[in-house]
Amino acid sequence: MPANQTIANLWLGLRTLVNDVREGFVEISRHSLALVGLLVVIVTLIFVARPGLQMNVNDALMGWLEERQAETIETPSVKDATYRSTATSLKRLSKDQLAVTYWLSRRYRVSPEPLAALVTETWAVGERSMIPPTLILAIMAIESKFNPFASGSQGAIGLMQINPDVQANALSPFGGRLAVFDPVTNLRVGSRHLQDLILQSETIEEALRQYAAGSGQTADGIYVDRVLNEQKLLEKLLDSHM
Repeated sequence: MPANQTIANLWLGLRTLVNDVREGFVEISRHSLALVGLLVVIVTLIFVARPGLQMNVNDALMGWLEERQAETIETPSVKDATYRSTATSLKRLSKDQLAVTYWLSRRYRVSPEPLAALVTETWAVGERSMIPPTLILAIMAIESKFNPFASGSQGAIGLMQINPDVQANALSPFGGRLAVFDPVTNLRVGSRHLQDLILQSETIEEALRQYAAGSGQTADGIYVDRVLNEQKLLEKLLDSHM
């Protein structure tokens, strides 16, 4: 067989092989996308049928995100709450965070550096949980006036008035019951508790009443109004700096 004919046959075979591989890849991709779409539908139906499962998945995701964040910080582990710094430089804050920090510092007579750490963490927690940071800060203001060692009449402790007995499982990854005194841990556990209540409730007002009952506050409209009014003040402050 002439050399030219041999080369032509090889070239034809190669083209056929490439076309077959390409068509196979397209077919596999088409079936893979269909399978992904089917899985999305199935998961959605499961969440609709079992709302409690959504909260469990959400808690697991929040825990994973917090662990990942702790791993990226060149400080002791999140479990070593005793060694975590509760103050930060004001230079690290955004314009909005700085405005909120100074405003809260004057209003509640707390040094700006510890508040800066809390404000920064509140922004991060709010982004992960989809809860406005102004709402989290408003709850801290009403519950403890930003005193990390505040103690309630029914055993609630710290910034967001967490009951260490009720929230024992949530506190366990952070070092146990005494971690409730760590401001950042208290903030994270309190925010996750608030998120669960929001998912279970039809309105923010209802979630706040449940939060008040759990922290030992009177679960009435007065508490809800105080929190929401505090949040409105913070939102107004942010709007003025836009």
